[in-house]
Amino acid sequence: MSVRAGDRVGGAAAIVGIGATEFSKDSGRSELTLAVEAVRAALADAGLTPADVDGLVTFTMDTSPEITVAQAAGIGELSFFSRVHYGGGAACATVQQAALAVAGGVADVVVCYRAFNERSGRRFGAGVTHREPSAEGVALGWVLPFGLLTPASWVAMAAQRYLHVHGLTPEAFGHVAVTGRRYAATNPAAYFHGRPITPADHAASRWIVEPLRLLDCCQETDGGQALVVTSVERARDLPHRPAVITAAAQGAGRAQEQMTGYYRDDLTGLPEMNVVARQLWRTSGLTPGDIDVGILYDHFTPFVLMQLEEFGFCAPGEAAAFVAGERLPLNTHGGQLGEAYLHGMNGIAEAVRQVRGTAVNQVPGAGHVLVTAGTGVPTSGLILTADG
Repeated sequence: MSVRAGDRVGGAAAIVGIGATEFSKDSGRSELTLAVEAVRAALADAGLTPADVDGLVTFTMDTSPEITVAQAAGIGELSFFSRVHYGGGAACATVQQAALAVAGGVADVVVCYRAFNERSGRRFGAGVTHREPSAEGVALGWVLPFGLLTPASWVAMAAQRYLHVHGLTPEAFGHVAVTGRRYAATNPAAYFHGRPITPADHAASRWIVEPLRLLDCCQETDGGQALVVTSVERARDLPHRPAVITAAAQGAGRAQEQMTGYYRDDLTGLPEMNVVARQLWRTSGLTPGDIDVGILYDHFTPFVLMQLEEFGFCAPGEAAAFVAGERLPLNTHGGQLGEAYLHGMNGIAEAVRQVRGTAVNQVPGAGHVLVTAGTGVPTSGLILTADG
C-alpha cells in the first residue's frame, strides 16, 4: 500500500487466536514469562501448537526477543521475525507485518505479542529521566528543558489548543473516560471491573497536567497479550470464526515527531492517523457508516476525540458530543483507561471477540471493527471483518 493507492493484502489473512495473561499492577514474574504465557494461550485458542509457528512479531522496547520467546515457548525454526518501532503506535502494525508475511508466503502462522511489567517495572508515565544522545532524541531536546518530561505533558499541549480552538472545556474529555469505565465495569478481565465513573468523578479527579486530569490518563499495567495470524483459507479449518484483516495500515505525517510535533500547521488533529484513515478506507472500500465498533487507542482522552474526527465520524470539534451521544460503541472492553494498558494489543483482542460474537459487552451484528494504535507518534490501524 502507498498513500496514493490501496493494497493487495487486505482479505488474505485473519486473526485466529487470542491469548492474554491476567492484567495486574504487580505480576510477580518476568516479562519473558508473561510473553510465553500469552503466546501459548493464543495458540491454544487457535487450536494450534508451537510447532505450527514459523513467524513472530513484536514491538521495539519489548525486552523479550523473538528468538528467546521462540525457544521458551517451544517454537522451532522461524522463517520470519520482526519488531515495529514507535511504542504504542506499533500495535496494529504487528498484525500488518504478520499479514504481509502470510500473504507473501514468507510464513504460514505468525504470532504477534507484547508483554511487559509496565507498572511494577519500568513505568512509561514516569517520563524521561535519562536519554543517550541520538538523532531521534533531538526533538525532545527542545521541550525537556521547559518541563515537558512526561507523555501527559506532551499531550497536554495539543489538548489545550484543541479546547481553545473549539471553544470547549476539559469536561469534553470526560465523555471518553466515562464510556471506557462503563464498559470496564462489566468486563471481569478489566482492572476497573465493577468501578464505573460519572462525569462528576472525572471533573473531581486531580490535575496531572492541565487540561488533563487523572481520569484522562490511561493506567499502567503488568501483563501480556498475543495474537495468531494465518491465511483465511487455513483459518476456516480452525475452531473460531476468523477475524479477517480487511485492511491494515501504518502512517506518519509530514514533520512527524514522537509526541512533540508542536511545529505542525495544526495542533488540533493527528495527521499521522489521517494517513492511516485514508489508507484503511481506500483499501477496504468502507466508510465510517459501515463501522459497527470502534476500538480507539486511549492513552489520553483528547486523542480519542481527535481520532474520531480524523476518521470522519464527525466534524472537527464535534467528537465530544459524538461520544456523549453514544453514536458508536467505543472501547467495549474498557480500553486502556479501564481494562489494561498493553500498548493497544488488548484492544485488537477485543476487536476479534466482537467479530466472533463472544465479547462480554457484545455489539449485536458486529461485522466491521476499526482498531487504532498509539497516536502522537507514527501509528497504525486495522479493520477486522467477520468471515462470511
